[in-house]
Amino acid sequence: MTYFIDRRANAKNKSAVNRQRFLDRYRAHIKRSVEEAVNRRSITDMERGEKVSIPARDISEPVFQHGPGGKRTIVSPGNKEFVEGDRLRRPSGGGGGGGSGEGSASNQGEGMDEFAFSLTREEFLDFVFDGLELPHLERKALKDLDEVKPVRAGVSRDGVPSRINIVRSMREAYARRIAMRAPIRRALREAQEALAEEERKDPVLRNPSRISELKTEIERLEKRLEAVPFIDTYDLRYNNLINQPQPSSKAVMFCVMDVSGSMTQAHKDIAKRFFLLLYLFLERNYEKVELVFVRHHTAAKEVDEEEFFYSRETGGTIVSSALTLVDEIITKRYPPSQWNLYVAQASDGDNWDDDSVTCRERLVKTLMPRLQYYTYVEITPHAHQALWEEYESVAAEYPDRFAMRQIVEAGDIYPVFRELFKRRAAH
Repeated sequence: MTYFIDRRANAKNKSAVNRQRFLDRYRAHIKRSVEEAVNRRSITDMERGEKVSIPARDISEPVFQHGPGGKRTIVSPGNKEFVEGDRLRRPSGGGGGGGSGEGSASNQGEGMDEFAFSLTREEFLDFVFDGLELPHLERKALKDLDEVKPVRAGVSRDGVPSRINIVRSMREAYARRIAMRAPIRRALREAQEALAEEERKDPVLRNPSRISELKTEIERLEKRLEAVPFIDTYDLRYNNLINQPQPSSKAVMFCVMDVSGSMTQAHKDIAKRFFLLLYLFLERNYEKVELVFVRHHTAAKEVDEEEFFYSRETGGTIVSSALTLVDEIITKRYPPSQWNLYVAQASDGDNWDDDSVTCRERLVKTLMPRLQYYTYVEITPHAHQALWEEYESVAAEYPDRFAMRQIVEAGDIYPVFRELFKRRAAH
């Protein structure tokens, strides 16, 4: 029998690989538990981990067990009812039903143990945002030269051992050995032929000194052949890498929230939770995504993160003021040739009389030709108003880049978010 003994020191994260395999294997169960947790907890409490339970029957695996081995002599009492080969019916009930989570006694004989473990913050957010992306993200012009990528640029004679090109080095060594050995082999072959010719002569005509010289020369040439190194430092070749500027994939997300008087506190809380989820998603998955926060009632204003989420300012409703401000910010700071532009808007759908028509015209004529994606979330349990109807015409004109959904209660936030930012198939 062969024994394998691993004497390597245990690393700090020695079980990380096994844990990742476990998460991959039971991804469906864990993802279902994570979705339930998202709907259950506050979005502001999203950054902590989660305790997940999986039914034991779903993780049971066949195992090998060692038998007693050897020869045993057993004396069993006889009986009058059974003989060898009889099948016994399993008794019903009374089988010990612990594990269903009940702490008291029960007359039910069946139960189900659950395997519980805790997801870390990183693992939890991985499952929350699994399969999501910013739609239509494009590589833009060479704006930031600091965004570079090392690319292969042939081979060089100098480099570090980790970049050695083994195939090219062996090829160079082989070519060098052929070049260095060719004249030696040719001279050796000529000396061997001359020696053979001298030895074929009649003993009377042979020249002993000549034979001795030829043997000495052959021995010298053979040593020269053996002295040619198999590989030399001259033969070594290294992969040459250069930093090549890469197109920037910068993006900016405009978060537009209605804070008018028609937005109740419940509506505002849902809008804040939606934007907090969007904020976490962008912060976690993209390194170069800027956020611009815009609040509006009758007038729109660009604010910082703190004021966007916690200011109590309110007033009437003119949605076009926010769209006009977004257009001005894009013109001043974010040229479409260098930035991927996104807008996420949350409102209850209430708007000033004819302003909804102005919003549609602003979107169709100015904003949508410059944007990658526009999402509109209407937070209301009631029938849609004029703003929704005008936005429907925009969605019909830009079906791939304009999306609109309705949120009635807090439990709708996560499903709607996943639907808006789900990964699209590559065109």
